[in-house]
Amino acid sequence: MEEPKKTYYEPMHTAEHILNQTMVRMFGCGRSRNAHIERKKSKCDYLLAAAPTEAQIHAIAEQVNAVIASHLPVSISFVPKEEASDFLDLSKLPEDAGETVRVVRVGDYDACACIGMHVTNTSEIGKFVILTHDYQDGVWRVRFKLEQQGE
Repeated sequence: MEEPKKTYYEPMHTAEHILNQTMVRMFGCGRSRNAHIERKKSKCDYLLAAAPTEAQIHAIAEQVNAVIASHLPVSISFVPKEEASDFLDLSKLPEDAGETVRVVRVGDYDACACIGMHVTNTSEIGKFVILTHDYQDGVWRVRFKLEQQGE
């Protein structure tokens, strides 16, 4: 069983997981195909047939913040790859990945194979804010930040 290798800023990385699941649920798309996660701001790319409307973009932010406000526990488990393939998309796993998958769960909202660091509860994340977005050639890119209390 491997320890985490990625050292993303834990609140932002956990927010990315919530955003990914929100996009899957709202648009039926896959998780982000390209992500750049940083402390100050981050971006994710989603393959979509059309650009989300402003109302949908507002709904995305509302849903992500509702999940964060639910104070869900974030847990890590190690699951045999064969069992994990029943409930996870393992297409991003490297070919040389072992037979055990590290699964990160955000309450009962999201489960994802991930080697990164995360908060232990969504209450540690802060407020999710969409900064900008654009749509080109079937890819919707969203840039976002987290605001802590008092910002």
